[in-house]
Amino acid sequence: MNDFVLQGFLKYLVGLVIVVLLTFLPAGTVHFWNGWLFLGVVFVPMAVFGIVLFFKAPKQLKNRLDTRETLFSQKMVVVCSAMMFIAGFISSGFSFRFRYGRVADWLSVFAAVCYLIAYLFYVKIMRENPYLTRTVTICENQQIIDCGCYSIVRHPMYAVSIVMFLSMAVMLGSWICLLIFLCYPILIVNRVIEEENFLRANLEGYSDYQKRVKYRLIPFVW
Repeated sequence: MNDFVLQGFLKYLVGLVIVVLLTFLPAGTVHFWNGWLFLGVVFVPMAVFGIVLFFKAPKQLKNRLDTRETLFSQKMVVVCSAMMFIAGFISSGFSFRFRYGRVADWLSVFAAVCYLIAYLFYVKIMRENPYLTRTVTICENQQIIDCGCYSIVRHPMYAVSIVMFLSMAVMLGSWICLLIFLCYPILIVNRVIEEENFLRANLEGYSDYQKRVKYRLIPFVW
């Protein structure tokens, strides 16, 4: 258990340090208020939820900490997501530093509110589906979840993550960052298609679930 706690803490700390560097170094100053808004809105709830999971559902937290993909195509999705993330943060810092492509302050605050609302749905979805992982895989004794958000779309976590990522870009105050982060929905669509192929082939009852719940990410759209 000590190793598990250490792994979670180190991942959180490394992620925080990387984001701080990517946020404030390109901006050339610590007086980048969008950066502080981002850190507060993203990392504080993340820490609180991580602590709650540790005490209430440690197995689920352990699943979320495992990011080792086995499928080559999904490893490429992870790499592309990381590149998008880095490019977006650097562009937001430069946008603040050289005063171009800036988002109105009120819109950044509004995006922060949208992110927090989406995060509440993220927590709800985590409670509904104890088998959620960050990788395309099947957990031991996994069952079909078709209640709550999963009765509306088959991949509510991915739908919420799109809202969260796009909110991040606006929170950081850069239209250029938002344009870069628009790559994320494309990556998610690719991941959903491959994950559904995997689940249909390996998870009993998933084909029937697809028939009951017709939409993947957006009701009446896709």
